[in-house]
Amino acid sequence: MNLLIRTDANTQIGTGHLMRCMALSQFWQDACGSAIFVMATEAPMLEKRLKSEQIQVVRLSVKKGSPEDAKETANLAQRLNASWVVVDGYHFDAQYQQIIKDRGLNLLFIDDCGQADRYHADIVLNQNIYAHEGLYANREPYTQLLLGTRYTLLRREFWPWQGWQRESPMVARKILVTLGGADADNVTLKAIQALQRVEVEELQAEIVVGASNPHQEQLQWACQNSRFPICLKQNVANMPELMARADLAIAAGGSTTWELAFMGLPSLVLILADNQRSIAEKLGAMGAVVNLGWHEDVSLGKMAREIGQLLISSESRLEMASLGRQLVDGEGGARVSMHLEGKLLRLRSVRNEDCGLLWKWANEPDVRAASFSSEPISWETHVQWLGSKLRDPNCIFYIAVNREDVPIGQIRYDLERNREAVVSICIGSKFRNRGYGSQIIAIACQKLFNVAKSERISAYIKPGNQASRRAFVKAGFQEVGTRLMRGGIEAIHLVKVR
Repeated sequence: MNLLIRTDANTQIGTGHLMRCMALSQFWQDACGSAIFVMATEAPMLEKRLKSEQIQVVRLSVKKGSPEDAKETANLAQRLNASWVVVDGYHFDAQYQQIIKDRGLNLLFIDDCGQADRYHADIVLNQNIYAHEGLYANREPYTQLLLGTRYTLLRREFWPWQGWQRESPMVARKILVTLGGADADNVTLKAIQALQRVEVEELQAEIVVGASNPHQEQLQWACQNSRFPICLKQNVANMPELMARADLAIAAGGSTTWELAFMGLPSLVLILADNQRSIAEKLGAMGAVVNLGWHEDVSLGKMAREIGQLLISSESRLEMASLGRQLVDGEGGARVSMHLEGKLLRLRSVRNEDCGLLWKWANEPDVRAASFSSEPISWETHVQWLGSKLRDPNCIFYIAVNREDVPIGQIRYDLERNREAVVSICIGSKFRNRGYGSQIIAIACQKLFNVAKSERISAYIKPGNQASRRAFVKAGFQEVGTRLMRGGIEAIHLVKVR
């Protein structure tokens, strides 16, 4: 299944549109297919990055955002049999959307500020904190809205950092400066100059610039002549690691803001473009960042004072980290991909905060009766058990949720040495007898075969548990006999092979 993405990037446009589209394409690749980027601008380093992700890049030689652009994009989508067309950029208007839709194509329109006269897309995605339905009052009856930071798109390198906990020193000394992929006005240099005035000892900084930044020679000179160590990095692929080892960041008010929030990194935000103003002001009012305001209006002295105050205020940094993690949980791409795939359920990894829910499910009478050990489970025993499972590299543990993020049930795989996995499933009592069991089993088995080396999956079910038996058979399992479990209890053995 092909996902065709129409977006652009260069020094004037920036890189944010392309990078969030790359995040979406990575979820699509993992779920079901291939991604093709269609661009009307030149961005050689970014194109190289896309190709390293096995993403095809097609270049258009038309005026970006024009009717000809829309027609060529639609032609490509039809020729490639694209399941969806994704459009992201401020130069794409209502007419552009209409041309795509008139070809009978599925359209996801990624938007930031409701700038189009009308919205014809099947889905409009606005991942910003200020997004609201009123921005899209003039839309088609079929247009679905995905609004707010719960739909934030994070790239693949951020996914393993879910659940990571930041340590906050009493005095922060490690600073990350990231002011966009292009930074045409060279605000990065201003940040370096402000840092020279900060009256905190033993500072160290890492400066990240994008492939489109035209000021690297000047920035390198400034770093080399700093009164404390500064390392300049270009077009990095390990942004989460840089964010993890920093104590605070100086950043632009664009899409990087959501990455910083997810990583719980306290930030001072500069507004570099008009479209960043609403993000910075809203986050600043919440106390989730320090909003320094429009970059030209901030003096070096004020910037240095604000940086210094945040460096010595551990309480403020802890509050910012907490608010950031509440805003962006890292599940946004999975939620969007779920809508594109037309799925009503998705899987997310079990977390420590699921402990109480899992304990409640495990102790429901029907669950205990279906288990090979039917005694009630104490809270202390459950807490220890879950902790061991979350630490066990041979345990793959998911919660199934619906589109509203309501937990439906859990499914767990214990990986054996012989490339076999043993599956266990439990559906919450409110959701039984609705067909969820077979759906969750089928989705989870496909996911397991994608992420693990297991060649077959075994399920063991009590003979009297006919509902579970039917669910596994419907999900493609075959009965292969019986087996005696611990305690001499007989179980039906069902198997599914890769």
